[in-house]
Amino acid sequence: MPADLPDYYFRTRENGALVFRIDTENRQRRLDMDQIAVVNIRNGEIKPHGDRVLSPEDIEVIEGWITDRRAVLEERDIDDILRAVDHLNLTAGWVQTRATDEQLELVTDALLLAMHDLRTVLVRKKADRLLQGDKG
Repeated sequence: MPADLPDYYFRTRENGALVFRIDTENRQRRLDMDQIAVVNIRNGEIKPHGDRVLSPEDIEVIEGWITDRRAVLEERDIDDILRAVDHLNLTAGWVQTRATDEQLELVTDALLLAMHDLRTVLVRKKADRLLQGDKG
């Protein structure tokens, strides 16, 4: 089994990860995880843990993880938005066919304000893109 393990493990956090080097080549034949760095995904900062000096291989692996992680998070963002569109459609169907007056009283103002806010931002961003297209 030790041969199947990666050399590095990334414990993901809200804004990045703790990076561990995996060691299976020790006298006790046990799995050791040695923290080597902390990564901030937002700004790409890599901080060595303690007094550790990261090797070029460490940095290369961590930078590759940052690139891959950013791609995963971007895909998730788009998927979340597309799910929101689905939920809006389901909500419209619920309002039209099943919602009671009491239920509508509970959700109408919040939904209208959120949709108005979203529409305002979308229209402004669309106008900005159209204006930039005219200048380009």
